Amino acid sequence: MKPRKTILFISLTVLLTLLFVADLSFGSIHIPLSEVKNVFFGGSSDNINSEILLNFRLPKAITAILAGASLSVAGLMMQTLFRNPLAEPYILGVSSGASLGVALVMMSTAVLPAVFISSGWGMILAAVIGAALVLLLVVGVSFKVQNSVSLLIVGIMFGTIASSLVSVLQYFSNPDAIKLFIMWNMGSLSAVTWEYLQILVPTVIAGLLLAIILTKKLNGLLLGENYARGLGIPILQTRVLIVAATGILAGAITAFTGPIAFVGVAIPHIARGIFRTAQHQILMPACVLLGASLILICDIISQIPIHTLPINTISALFGAPVIIWIILKRK
Repeated sequence: MKPRKTILFISLTVLLTLLFVADLSFGSIHIPLSEVKNVFFGGSSDNINSEILLNFRLPKAITAILAGASLSVAGLMMQTLFRNPLAEPYILGVSSGASLGVALVMMSTAVLPAVFISSGWGMILAAVIGAALVLLLVVGVSFKVQNSVSLLIVGIMFGTIASSLVSVLQYFSNPDAIKLFIMWNMGSLSAVTWEYLQILVPTVIAGLLLAIILTKKLNGLLLGENYARGLGIPILQTRVLIVAATGILAGAITAFTGPIAFVGVAIPHIARGIFRTAQHQILMPACVLLGASLILICDIISQIPIHTLPINTISALFGAPVIIWIILKRK
């Protein structure tokens, strides 16, 4: 690796560490950095600060890192798979598919076993299946429709259909389930407890490992499917594996945090601009560091008002201008 890229990776790692500590310190109740250090190294006698840091802010900060890394890597893989600079889980309807899966679980409490719903595995399984189904539909259409703009519109339409089905479910559900789903749909990192992290962490790690395994195949797809086929890359198998990795990453995060928009489309472009490369062995760890840092920044900003803002609102303020910039640049 070139010295410039090494320096960039070290700088991003330091930035991520600083943001992680800042996210622990800032909030509706400010906790000084000295107190943060005391809590984690056993020198604090303040039970309130210990409770806030260990059982609220630490799980939230870890969730922010997992969310940023997962959505950024998922966006990178989708942009390569569809050869579309605007492809990402939220825009192509993958997050809507995951939302439909979660809505089916949340609003079917009278049908599904309580253990299936409360354990967290039901939410993840439903979200991953919903995300993967929408993505498979888009992949299927991509065999017929080669134009990237048309494919983007098709993805948006599939997302609209999923959202419409969610609205139908809401119409026939009880008010308590609807209220719970609306709160979830706003996007929040705070709902993820240590119990849920025991499910989320291994699921995200599995998705990231699958993405890393696909690195060389993703590099081959950059030059087109015919060239990749000439290199001996099995196109159909690669597509299925990319769909599986994207479904796991986007579905798992969406299940617990709600849909978080525009991170998947913005971060891969920022990574390409900073590292000046299209190679996935560089872009993938770069997306992990940049995506995690962005969500931590969004979480810190969301804590500034007295009442915590939805994380989806803050991420959209970062991501939407990037999409406008991409469209203007490509004319």
